Amino acid sequence: MTSLDKPTEDTEVTEPDARAVTEAALFEAFGGVRGMVETVLPGLLFVTIYTINKDLHLSAIAALGVSLLLVVVRLMMRDTVKHAFSGVFGVAFGVVFAMMTGNAKDFYLPGMIYTLGLGLAYIITTLCGVPLIGLILGPVFKENLSWRKRNPGRKKAYAKASYAWGLILLAKCAILFPLYWWADTTQLGWVLVALKIPPFLLAVYLTWVFLAKAPAPIDVFAEMEAEEKAEREREAASAGEREDATGGRHRREA
Repeated sequence: MTSLDKPTEDTEVTEPDARAVTEAALFEAFGGVRGMVETVLPGLLFVTIYTINKDLHLSAIAALGVSLLLVVVRLMMRDTVKHAFSGVFGVAFGVVFAMMTGNAKDFYLPGMIYTLGLGLAYIITTLCGVPLIGLILGPVFKENLSWRKRNPGRKKAYAKASYAWGLILLAKCAILFPLYWWADTTQLGWVLVALKIPPFLLAVYLTWVFLAKAPAPIDVFAEMEAEEKAEREREAASAGEREDATGGRHRREA
């Protein structure tokens, strides 16, 4: 049995920096403060302009423009653009949908549908034994999918976190979809902006709590490197033995 096959005991993390490592990984995965700003700013700009002048086209262009500007800033700073790009695509879908229907509220509809689908995905994948949050954070923690069979305590933590994300997002949808039908554009927009950050922070905090108490992740990359190093050492030793054997045979023949 290789080290890649050995199971990991379901024990509590004892390393003093485990919480800090978990916090740093979550910060990286979800974009931190800057990612939150990039998520909120386009929608905030849209609803602010629309509240003032009720101009759908100007509001949509401003929201899309600031999204593109955020991507340009990321590129200029040579920083990761995944969060900014996701914001651009979300805003672009909203702009196209609102322009097609002529209803300003439809600017928010694609994002609301995405939130609903994501909330269901968290719940369904967890019920299927593959919690979505584990798929997202596994590469960040350099454990990939090792938590599925080798780290049951960590899988349990990922399941709890995924349920938390799913329920929080579905609760958010339970507020927004009735407003889509009953409220006007500005009311829906301001409520949506207000619900951008608090539910997200709650979900991230609960994820941090669950993972900070879970067993440490298995660094599969380090294991693979160790296996490759051991294999190279075995091959070198085997080659050395063959050279010694050949040299001894030549000496006997001489």
